[in-house]
Amino acid sequence: MTDCGCEKAKAELEEYLRNELCTEDAADIREHLEHCDGCSNEAHLNVVLTEVVQRACKETAPETLRAEVLVRIRSFQATAH
Repeated sequence: MTDCGCEKAKAELEEYLRNELCTEDAADIREHLEHCDGCSNEAHLNVVLTEVVQRACKETAPETLRAEVLVRIRSFQATAH
């Protein structure tokens, strides 16, 4: 393995964090992150941001908002036909 460099690490960071890279590419990115504070910090920020978004998406919208959205959807559907 060789250090892939910041350019490749940043270009493939999202795929790396989602475990979508082949074993060799993932190992190169992992090695780079172990030695590069800048890229390691960016990876950490991406992980934290993803976790925050996932938590936010699990919350239920207030009932009044849900009702208003449904009214607007139905209104749009009625005018689209």
